[in-house]
Amino acid sequence: MSDAADLTEDAFLGGQLRLRQPTRGHRAGHDAILLAAATAARPGDRVVDLGAGVGAAGLALARRVGGLALTLVERAPDLAGLARDNAHANDLQADVAVLDVAADAAAFAAAGLGPDSVDVVLMNPPFHDAARHRASPDQARATAHMATGTTLETWTHAARRMLKSGGALTLIWRADGLSEVLAALARGFGSLVLQPVHGQAGKPAIRILVRAVKGGRAPTQILASVVLNEATGVPNEDARRVLEGKGELALSWPWPAP
Repeated sequence: MSDAADLTEDAFLGGQLRLRQPTRGHRAGHDAILLAAATAARPGDRVVDLGAGVGAAGLALARRVGGLALTLVERAPDLAGLARDNAHANDLQADVAVLDVAADAAAFAAAGLGPDSVDVVLMNPPFHDAARHRASPDQARATAHMATGTTLETWTHAARRMLKSGGALTLIWRADGLSEVLAALARGFGSLVLQPVHGQAGKPAIRILVRAVKGGRAPTQILASVVLNEATGVPNEDARRVLEGKGELALSWPWPAP
């Protein structure tokens, strides 16, 4: 566990969620909150946050939707410990599994995450392209941010194995890597719904939020974009409400039968 001096306590969802996280390495931010706001879930659903870090996305979802059976999967023991502490400090129920996303089916089953057992998976995998981004000298930060050629396939494979037929995966990725997302989801997923995220109005999208249904066959849909800031730099009011936990994204609306 990290020393208390190496941690900060940060407010998310307008103060509805407070998370302790390391001062160095990967730190939770807008991506995790947007992912949570884009994830469709119902009370009683079994939900897994893959690569949960300190639990930001999964716990933000649990704050919005009560009664989830939530599991936070994180391979780093210190971050997993913080995720467990954060769930307790926010009075949210969550199991924590110290497990690498790349682990085999037997390891997932031993953690209680067997095949065809989960309703919803959400994930924010490392997505920076190593060919275009210099890796951070901080190893934890580099691991959390830099994708390899097999990152998406590995993560979507783990999600596909756990999900029940008709269950949904929601993920966030860099917008210029959309073709990689579509290729990774081509096997076993369908009924895709996409929602671009723009950092500023009038500028290209910086992120893409995607929901995919295991075994889905409905046509792909592209929803209206999320715009974080107006062209003047002023925060967009709708996006501000989502980030403060006062709203949700259209991607989170219940999906039709696949």
